[in-house]
Amino acid sequence: MYDLYWDNTILDENGTIKDAIKVLNNSGKRIVLVCTDKKRLVGTVSDGDIRRGLVSGIDIDSPVTEITKRDAITASIKSEENSLISLMDSKEILQLPLIDDSFIVAGLYLRSFSSSPNPIENPIVIMAGGLGKRLMPRTENCPKPMLEVRGKPILQHIIESAKNSGFKNFIISLNYLGHMIEDFFGDGQSFGINITYVTEEDPLGTAGALSLINPVPSVPIIVANGDLISDIDFGDLLNFHLQNNAIASMAVRVFENKQNFGVVRTEGINIIGFEEKPVIKTKVNAGVYALNPEALLAMEYNTRCDMPSLFTKLQKRNNKTLAYLIYESWTDVGREDDYLKVNRIK
Repeated sequence: MYDLYWDNTILDENGTIKDAIKVLNNSGKRIVLVCTDKKRLVGTVSDGDIRRGLVSGIDIDSPVTEITKRDAITASIKSEENSLISLMDSKEILQLPLIDDSFIVAGLYLRSFSSSPNPIENPIVIMAGGLGKRLMPRTENCPKPMLEVRGKPILQHIIESAKNSGFKNFIISLNYLGHMIEDFFGDGQSFGINITYVTEEDPLGTAGALSLINPVPSVPIIVANGDLISDIDFGDLLNFHLQNNAIASMAVRVFENKQNFGVVRTEGINIIGFEEKPVIKTKVNAGVYALNPEALLAMEYNTRCDMPSLFTKLQKRNNKTLAYLIYESWTDVGREDDYLKVNRIK
């Protein structure tokens, strides 16, 4: 279809990668058209281009031109619609910039942006058994995943996000006040999905409950902590995992920590340089994973295990474990400040 609001995908060539992320998030069209100030097309940027750039070490404040595809596939604005569809089918693309004779962007053609994505059979396992100690007294009589954020339980936000990506099969791990979760969601039919449950008699950590799943799924699964509010696309994570033939993939997010003091660089007792209040960037675990069935078989039944320990065990066996870099909005609702933040309470 011809996109009537294609101009919200345009970014000036002098913009940054951070600006490109804003365009992607605001337009929802998974493409950025990088242009000169005259709207002449320089190239395109996709969410995959951004992830690959950040993983390779490119800074989020770097010029967008560092990750721009300058050989983007385009078509003339004068083209017939059948030829546009044929071109997109042959190139296996979902977005096609339309240009005039001067290479000025004049439109955008989109394919397969449906509100009903193809069903995904791979299960999503949601770890919802935590005690939520840091959110007491809110969690004294309510499991943390059932705390309301903008009128819905956190767990419902996660389920609806996954459903919107095409997932329909869910396994929820229960422990603390788990009956409240099961009473609310039941078998999932009222939400248009399928839900089964596993129950931890004792807390088993962020991965241990996976050992209780019986039978072990025959396809890769997505695992998500039950206290996340995020725009992560679980389908994109699964595709990344499958395309890269990993046994385990972990969603990670870049965390910036600005130092309050100037840093002195030394070699021995010699001062060799200074950095004034540098920003230290680290990659943190975002609490969402893709795992092959073999990864589940690496755990002992009903034994406590956290997810970093599972990844370490797999790495020692020379299995392929990967980081899937996210830039989408993400909050781990673990503390009172986080809870107030996601509810937009001042």
